[in-house]
Parts: sequence; structure tokens; C-alpha cells
Amino acid sequence: MELWVLVSTGTREVRLVNGDKCSGRVEVLRNNQWGTVCDHGWDFRDAHVVCLQLGCGFAEYPAQGPTYGPGSGEIWLRHVQCTGHESSLDHCSVVLSSSFPCTHQNDAGVKCSGSLYMPTLTLLSPHTVFSSGESVRFSCHVLVGQSQVSDFYLYKEGVQTPLVTQRVDQGQSRVELTLLDVETFQQGSYSCRYSIIFNFPLQRSPPSNSINITVGEAVCE
Repeated sequence: MELWVLVSTGTREVRLVNGDKCSGRVEVLRNNQWGTVCDHGWDFRDAHVVCLQLGCGFAEYPAQGPTYGPGSGEIWLRHVQCTGHESSLDHCSVVLSSSFPCTHQNDAGVKCSGSLYMPTLTLLSPHTVFSSGESVRFSCHVLVGQSQVSDFYLYKEGVQTPLVTQRVDQGQSRVELTLLDVETFQQGSYSCRYSIIFNFPLQRSPPSNSINITVGEAVCE
């Protein structure tokens, strides 16, 4: 029995078949009929768009050939050429003519991470004990640079909203997050997260590792 997951993209739906929730043969719906995607030129950028489109994190492997079994019916997309920034396969370029024929032995697939990668939080300040009024400098980064990263956030344990939000440039995967004029009530455990730009409700990563800081009253001389 074939397993599949699908998502609506407004004009077209995408599903993964013969895998699990976040892996399988890529199929798209057109004219009320499911069809496959040719794997000619299929690479990480194309697979990455599908994974994010399905809310399945990032691409781990762009499957070529019948890795997840050959499909049937129409081959709706051929020679897809995504940049990796698109919100769906609908928005990727395609090669309209080519000397390479596509059959169902060329059906493209993907293996996705299943969720966004966990970032890493590092303390840039040289110590973990601070006096009130000092600044505390952290660094948050994700090991795999992703062009869709939009913002990084610094959270204190027990507080629902981030204490620091930092917008990043396209392709940036590391950022410095600074707590200015820290007060004693801000001592505790901190972690960071990031969000990605996509044509869906905001997707945020799981929290990073935690770092504890201690804040004491400043000593007047």
C-alpha cells in the first residue's frame, strides 16, 4: 500500500508517496490528476523547496530514479530548476525542451530532515557571572546555512516571548544576540531559536542548548 502526505499550495498540491511523512516520490496534482516529477537536473535546491513546502524541514537527499518506486500516469513537471528560495515547485523554472526523455524510471523523490535543525547557543562573554548593568553577549548559529533563515531569537526559560530578536541577511546562519544592561531578575537559563521565510505560517526551529548566567547587584566603590 502506498503511503503519502500532501499539502495545498493554492493552485496545486504536492504529496510524497511510498515513503513516510517526510520522504518519498514527489507527486503534484494538476487537472485533478496526480502525476510525477522528472529527475533530470533534480538536486538539493529542488528537494529543499519540496521539504519546506511540506513543513518537513530541510532536504537531506534529492532522490533520483525510482528510489521510491516508479509512479504512473502523467509526468507533470520536467527538468525543474529551483533556486531554493521559491515557496513551491509551481514557482520554479522548468526546461520546456530537452533531448533527454523522461519516463517513470526517472521519477524524482526527496528525503527530508523532518524538522528544522537545532541551533547552537554560545556565550561570547568571558564569564557567566555578571553585575547588573553589564551586557551579556551570545552567539546563535545553525550548522547548515539556509537562505530562508529570517530571524534569530534569544529566550529566557519561563518567558514565552523572546528577549532579543535579530533579523539576518539572506544566507546568514550565525548572529550575535546581546542582552543590554542586564538586571538581577534576568539571571537564569537562556536558549535561542530561529525562524524561516516561507509561504506558510511562521516555522520556528526547536530550541538550542541552554546556557545559565548569574547576575548580582553592582558593587559601588
